[in-house]
Amino acid sequence: MEVKIQEKSGGEVAEGSGKAETGAAPWICPHCGRSFKRRNQSHYCGQKPESIDEYIAAQPGDLWPYLNAVRDAIRRALPEAEETISWSMPTFRKGFNIIHFAAFKNHVGLYPGTEAIEMFSERLKEYKTGKGSIQFLYSRPIPLELIAEIARWCHDTGKHP
Repeated sequence: MEVKIQEKSGGEVAEGSGKAETGAAPWICPHCGRSFKRRNQSHYCGQKPESIDEYIAAQPGDLWPYLNAVRDAIRRALPEAEETISWSMPTFRKGFNIIHFAAFKNHVGLYPGTEAIEMFSERLKEYKTGKGSIQFLYSRPIPLELIAEIARWCHDTGKHP
């Protein structure tokens, strides 16, 4: 099953160059008041969610169908895994963190770890990948079956982020 909804924007993330200024005073985010060494440090503004439900509810409403679809795909693949928040992201774990996902302005990020990216590299060619991460654009169908397979592989092999 795939979810396809037109691209939307949203999200409350402070972004910037993140370049350090030698000898400069700490930068204070005007949105959340947190202090950082680097000017315009990219970060999450707001209270950290305590559950996946809270995480999804804190995102723009137009992203909820994507996030719930990814969550449901992972939940079906890993029915005995615990849902939690780790690194401020929705996480599935069973003795260890198995897989994470997160909402961004233009995509859902999936974090299965570097070995999963290598294992599924042929099937991930059409998606942007990084060190242990995959980006699924909201403007394209989200491959829920592939996400479920990756989650099962991470669990079954013990390869995790």
